[in-house]
Amino acid sequence: MRIALDAMGGDNAPEVTVEGAIWAAREHGVQVLLVGQEELLAPELAKHETAGLELPIVHASQIIGMEDEPAIAAKTKQDSSMIVGMNLVKDGEADAFFSAGNTGGVMAAALFRLARIPGVKRPALTVHYPTVKGHCLVLDAGANTDCKPEWLLQFGVMGSVYAQTALGIEVPRVGIVSNGEEEGKGSTLVKEAYELLKGNQVNFVGNVEGKDIPYALADVVVTDGLTGNVIIKLSEGVTKFLMGVIESEIKSTAVTAIGGALAKPAFRRAKKVLDYAEVGGAPLLGVNGVVLVGHGRSNSKAIKNGIVAAKRAVEAGMLNAITQRLAEVQL
Repeated sequence: MRIALDAMGGDNAPEVTVEGAIWAAREHGVQVLLVGQEELLAPELAKHETAGLELPIVHASQIIGMEDEPAIAAKTKQDSSMIVGMNLVKDGEADAFFSAGNTGGVMAAALFRLARIPGVKRPALTVHYPTVKGHCLVLDAGANTDCKPEWLLQFGVMGSVYAQTALGIEVPRVGIVSNGEEEGKGSTLVKEAYELLKGNQVNFVGNVEGKDIPYALADVVVTDGLTGNVIIKLSEGVTKFLMGVIESEIKSTAVTAIGGALAKPAFRRAKKVLDYAEVGGAPLLGVNGVVLVGHGRSNSKAIKNGIVAAKRAVEAGMLNAITQRLAEVQL
């Protein structure tokens, strides 16, 4: 298994990307191709014990940074770590690509170098959203702000296949975000997509309100990229706010401070449930290759888990399964 890692991607690269790659190679036996500037990666790699691990450096002189305009950078920075990494997948020298860098850059690079799966209208960015039963998938999470009903149908099919193959959910339940659970609620887009999703290669369970997403009413939650991105960012903000309020209130008196000390194990478990590093990365579905995207603030644990998630998607045959299922969809 060969995973191409954008070793220059993310706020804390290359320290955490190299460390995460070593962790993944040691624990899971994967060959991680460290794609990036050799003059920075080699010294970082030398800080660690890597005997017996396969961590070749693939030199790429350029970086697509967070400040870059994705489409322009993907066209002009042909020797960037993202483009070079995508080329490794395209040429069969890597089985998958993972990056915690500029999400738009990953999207643009994947479209330019790998193209879309035949028949796919638009790729979708997927996010693992914490629920009372683990996680559900929310897509699209920002790649397509304006969508058409048939795109949402394809998002549902692709998300369902990923949940089935890579996550082991036998019959994933697919829902669509709306402002009411009853059929007939929602925007014109939601209503038209609802009709397409009914009985069309997915186990469709109908409308899902925002408040119900954390309660696992669906395993795959479909929406347009604008709504999806707002859901994710709002949830991140609310979680951070509430954790801050709780911490502040616990420290406010001696009695609550003692109680907080006793409750520390519970807080650690709760934090683990909400920690994106536990998942590491989520797939960009619809491109003709296995591509996963991580959080820009990823630490070494998140990098390791993103690489492992890419490995799992390859082993599950996700790409072929999506291609076959989409061929059966009635648009």
